[in-house]
Amino acid sequence: MEYVQQLRLIFVSKEVKASESLGGFMSIGNLFPSEWDWQSFWTLTALLSIILAFMNILPIPALDGGHVLFLIYEIITGRKPSEKFMEYAQIVGMILLFGLLLYANGLDIWRAITGK
Repeated sequence: MEYVQQLRLIFVSKEVKASESLGGFMSIGNLFPSEWDWQSFWTLTALLSIILAFMNILPIPALDGGHVLFLIYEIITGRKPSEKFMEYAQIVGMILLFGLLLYANGLDIWRAITGK
């Protein structure tokens, strides 16, 4: 539950900047301690799994939350969105996800180059 509250801060807080809180593969790798410790490894792995599960239910068309959103639309209106609309929605969702992936990993590379 604390993760959901912290995620909200990205959008409403003046102190938290989204670009400083975002990271890619290098940032995730840096979360793990330099010396092997089973307890911290599994704790961090569990936390990352919970974060991934929460992100998966966001209403982005390419994710499960997007599919739920379209099912709710179908329940309310009584008709399915057209196949062409679904196809374009999936494409837009994937573009958003790939863009976020490239942006986050680009930030990691930028931080590694500039030392920030």
